Amino acid sequence: MFAELPVAKLSSFAQWRALTGRIIWTMATKGELVVAIITPLVFTLGFYLPLRYVMKFQGIDYAQFVMPIIVLQTMAFTMMSNAQLSAFEALTGLSTRLQTMPIGAMVPLSARISAGVVRSVFSLTAALIYGHVIGFRFEAGWGQAILFCAFSLSISIVLSLGADALGSLTKSPESLSQALTLPTLIFGMLSCGFVPESGFPEWIRPFVRNQPISQLSFALRDMAADGVTWQVLWVPMAWLIGAAVLFAPLAVWASVRRS
Repeated sequence: MFAELPVAKLSSFAQWRALTGRIIWTMATKGELVVAIITPLVFTLGFYLPLRYVMKFQGIDYAQFVMPIIVLQTMAFTMMSNAQLSAFEALTGLSTRLQTMPIGAMVPLSARISAGVVRSVFSLTAALIYGHVIGFRFEAGWGQAILFCAFSLSISIVLSLGADALGSLTKSPESLSQALTLPTLIFGMLSCGFVPESGFPEWIRPFVRNQPISQLSFALRDMAADGVTWQVLWVPMAWLIGAAVLFAPLAVWASVRRS
């Protein structure tokens, strides 16, 4: 009866597109994209308003100074969302079910990361709009502005890979939220993203100056100001590449392993 029907051709691209569309549709219908737009507003108001006058007395344009850490916190929000998504899919058995189907091994992971990129684009766009309202400007031209956005999204992708691996392994959305929020807050507060290095006690300044959040904020700040140089960029690039080398294989292994 079905002998004359053409043989079905499996397409990893079509599978990726379907799974990515499913996740994005879920984010849109459940209000997650709205939350992704509102979250940068909360960060902008919470970080900028309390310290702007204090920093003004020190001669610091705080809108330019604080915008990188707002963007980094926004990208961290995508990381947490990806962790919860992968943990939920592992907990409900969807990941196991997909492994029994003729779907490319990398498709589910790629779909989750791609949907995370969409969420990050919404959040980053909103953050830049809010930043423009408080006085943030790209003073180094369009090239550095594009680099700023590309670098921010790269950070989001690398963090999402690590978070996705944790979600697939732990299968606990609630525990992951708590586990990821605390390090994000600690590293964020103990960084040069909110206040200059001189605002910290001398004994902790080496850690504050050299930890990854500070180094990433230095690069983003320069991209928005006079343009970043390789002397400034190579350290955060080393942190980012090192994290990618660690997180990418871990995310792939956690996604394709049989539980």
